[in-house]
Amino acid sequence: MLAAAIAPSKGQGRCCLFTALALGAAPFRVDDVLEPMTRMPNRSPSDRSDPKPSRGPSPPLEPGLYVVSTPIGNLGDITRRAIDTLERADLVLAEDTRVARKLLSALGISARVEAYHDHSGPQAGERALSLIAEGGAVALTSDAGTPLLSDPGFPLVQSATARGFRVVPVPGASALLAALAASGLPTDRFLFMGFLPAKSNARRAELGEIATLRATLAFYETGPRLAASLADMAAVLGDRAVVVGREITKLYEEFRRGRLIDFATAYDALDPPKGEIVVMVGPPEVVRAVDPAEVDAALVEALATMRVKDASRAVALRFGLSSTDVYGRALVLQKDRR
Repeated sequence: MLAAAIAPSKGQGRCCLFTALALGAAPFRVDDVLEPMTRMPNRSPSDRSDPKPSRGPSPPLEPGLYVVSTPIGNLGDITRRAIDTLERADLVLAEDTRVARKLLSALGISARVEAYHDHSGPQAGERALSLIAEGGAVALTSDAGTPLLSDPGFPLVQSATARGFRVVPVPGASALLAALAASGLPTDRFLFMGFLPAKSNARRAELGEIATLRATLAFYETGPRLAASLADMAAVLGDRAVVVGREITKLYEEFRRGRLIDFATAYDALDPPKGEIVVMVGPPEVVRAVDPAEVDAALVEALATMRVKDASRAVALRFGLSSTDVYGRALVLQKDRR
């Protein structure tokens, strides 16, 4: 149970082997992050079956906007309620219509699909709202996971609520919650930051605003930026526990656990990893009595890969010491090394 879940208001932009059963279909796997539904099996007509138990015609949905979570890789994670909603909606809004149609096809659903994303313009949202005003039901989806969590949808939901329309959550898969659940880090209080800025200075400034928060920090990140982001996290947040989750629920799912400073160095030496990535950083750790020799050892290690200022900040945060004092000691150690 989450005692506190803290989410920033800006999340409106772009957030082992599993075998899935397509609710009546033959086993298959889905593991392509860019096109989650590309690995659907080719089934003969005799193999095809309705994804739900046979029943009579369903009544229409009540008018409103239905925010529908879709699988993040494993089609078996689709819920019966999501299937029912997508089947009965008058319109399905999709971040990428090609991905949405692959999902709907795999579920045996024929639906009207239109694009809705950050660059589709206000007209797409207005058409959907007009349909709701006329008594229609609109299902909002993203490419994978829960809409609005670093995915499109916030302006539409905001407009729908402002006009008094019903907004109905249809919960399901979420990379954020799946990663937290498997991380082994505290989940009673966490902050989801979505994607950090692409440039280092802006990224460090944003990290600095949350450096003292006693909560697990969760970020989405891309493979090419992962090493640089981890280095900035180590410099600003200090050497905390970190878990990097990649390709969650997909064929190449992995979780790597370690320390920020170690990971910043390790990932810098590797080729950029592929797929969707969730980085989770543990809260500041309880500081014990500090041995000056241990501080010196940490500084020497940090100075091997960081500038004096960054190394000092990281070690100061790690041990709960004054940055000014640690910086002075770092200058001495650096001078002695020359």
